[in-house]
Amino acid sequence: MSEKTKITIKKLYGKENENAQTERYKKAIDKFKELYGDSEYRIFSASGRTEVGGNHTDHNLGKVLAAGVSLDVIAIVRKTDDNVIEVKSEGFPKDIVDLSDLSVIDDEKGNSSALIRGVAAGFKNKNYGIGGFKAYTTSNVLKGSGLSSSAAFEVLIGTILNYLYNDLKATNVEIAQIAQFAENEYFGKPSGLMDQMASSIGSFITIDFKDAESPVIEKIDFDFAKCGYSLCIVDTKGSHEDLTPEYAAIPDEMKSVAKFFGKKVLREITISDVLENINTLRKKLGDRAVLRSLHFLDENETVEREANALKNGDFKAFLKEVTRSGNSSYKYLQNIYANKNPQEQGLSIGLNLAEMVLDGKGACRVHGGGFAGTIQAFVPNDKLDKFKETLNGCFGEGSCHIISIRPVGGIEVEDNI
Repeated sequence: MSEKTKITIKKLYGKENENAQTERYKKAIDKFKELYGDSEYRIFSASGRTEVGGNHTDHNLGKVLAAGVSLDVIAIVRKTDDNVIEVKSEGFPKDIVDLSDLSVIDDEKGNSSALIRGVAAGFKNKNYGIGGFKAYTTSNVLKGSGLSSSAAFEVLIGTILNYLYNDLKATNVEIAQIAQFAENEYFGKPSGLMDQMASSIGSFITIDFKDAESPVIEKIDFDFAKCGYSLCIVDTKGSHEDLTPEYAAIPDEMKSVAKFFGKKVLREITISDVLENINTLRKKLGDRAVLRSLHFLDENETVEREANALKNGDFKAFLKEVTRSGNSSYKYLQNIYANKNPQEQGLSIGLNLAEMVLDGKGACRVHGGGFAGTIQAFVPNDKLDKFKETLNGCFGEGSCHIISIRPVGGIEVEDNI
């Protein structure tokens, strides 16, 4: 492994993780050589993401604050001239995609091969070059955690094609849009653009979805590592099974309020509109729809305040807004537990324990879609050991994951960043 690669690894994961990540890379290289022989290779990486603000706002064309994180998918890659992409991901069967056929294949939906084919089709649709390669990938992006392992994989494939066949002509935004296209049209999963955008760009970013076709993305330069806090994601071990109706009800109820005003999405109305008509809205649509609309409208402003706090280097103000967002999700959006199963409230327990340990310091909130899964916490470093001990004690050893904000998105690891 070159000295250049070692330096990049330190920048991506932090000095404290340098040895473990170097070992991870070496194992991946050895596995690649075992599969494809001992010759030249290149190394690529794309990160998972965390949503920091804007809980359930993108589907109503709202604003989001997200960040690329240190958990990622890496690929050891060799370019080929056979027009076939072959990917062996750790723990999964090999995917082989012939680029002579870029049509949507129904039997492939839900499989990673669909994502590969979809990303290649997206590049071709934008008149970018495509071609073959062989790759071995390994990921430490937690599945089902709201860190978006699928988006990281899509962005990884796009990043590889961009480096191998396009001399970096595709922008990070275009790669994210292509990744979303692959997930929507080829994989068969409707998704917004936030996951792919945060993975592709990295760092803290705000995304304004007011114009769905051309969202406004702003990268915020903030050195999280120097603030004296650690970012933790805690897996509360709840099941996402049979929660689709709970998730679907959120955008449906929000849009029902917008429809009352003759609009398609909540982005087109104001808090004043809701308050001036609140009695009629309650009678016609129910209280929960009204509360969820108020969450959306306030959350949009919270994202702006969070972003401004980071730009101004005011981490205390930022934490205050994270807490505000979390409270709004709990009380007004109401995505902390499923109404059909009130006996299972892992997120509620996790948030309660987190608040007890934090004792007025830091911040915690639901992470991702909610109802089950993970919470997010910004923990003062002097409380970190106690935080891990308490949360792991409840949900099992290894439930609390410490991650860092990644300064870049999809890259070739031997690049200077």
